[in-house]
Amino acid sequence: MTPNNHKNDALDAYGAIARVYDRLNAEIDYAAWADFVEACFSRYFEHKPELLLDLACGTGSMTLELARRGYDMIGVDGSPDMLSVAYERAAERECEGALFLLQDMRTFELYGTVGAVTCCLDSINYLLREEDVARTFSCVHNYLDPDGLFLFDVNSPYKFEHVYGDNAYVLEDELTDEDGNAQAVFCGWQNHYDATTGLCTFDLSLFEEREDGGYDRSDEEQCERCYSREQLQELLTQTGFEVLGCFGAWDFSEPQENCERYYFVARAKK
Repeated sequence: MTPNNHKNDALDAYGAIARVYDRLNAEIDYAAWADFVEACFSRYFEHKPELLLDLACGTGSMTLELARRGYDMIGVDGSPDMLSVAYERAAERECEGALFLLQDMRTFELYGTVGAVTCCLDSINYLLREEDVARTFSCVHNYLDPDGLFLFDVNSPYKFEHVYGDNAYVLEDELTDEDGNAQAVFCGWQNHYDATTGLCTFDLSLFEEREDGGYDRSDEEQCERCYSREQLQELLTQTGFEVLGCFGAWDFSEPQENCERYYFVARAKK
């Protein structure tokens, strides 16, 4: 087994597990999530936008889903490993409506403004300091059209306390290589949540089967920070946004006490 250590950073939070990232999140219905995005467009826009940014796009699941629906897409992510998967998927689908850029979400640069920005799957939680969240929000505001929308989600305090906590999880799956050969993959991770700092550390180990029956091991440490609704609403207001809503589901319902995810919708005031 060959260890490959990665230190958590907002620039490259995913290295070792990029190839199995979508398997780890197989329960995510990106088509339904994109339906929610378009429902927000219908609710808050007179005319739906044409050019969108998918910030912290990862392997491009949301980017490509929205491109499939006719939007011109820009995907920005700080992980070259994740973007490599996104490029491959775009090529497989012959998707010409998506441009992928390797950039830090706190300091990204575009050639012009966009009508809306999405940032999915708790990417904001990987920003471990409030000032980094504020920098990201300011950057998003800078590249949004006047009255453009910013849609993002975060893991809720309930999820940090009751789902993450100090729990451990194991995933067993199979990947298929270019020749159609099945490859066993195991991913285990141990969580540690510190309620005092709001930080949750994830120690992950990935085991990938080799042709000779042995396994290669990759280790990775990641970290997320828990933010309250009030913190994020205040940071949005400070960076020039009008908060249009914080929802607990894609049906625009209010977050409940056991809600695991908050969905924010904010408008750039300029």
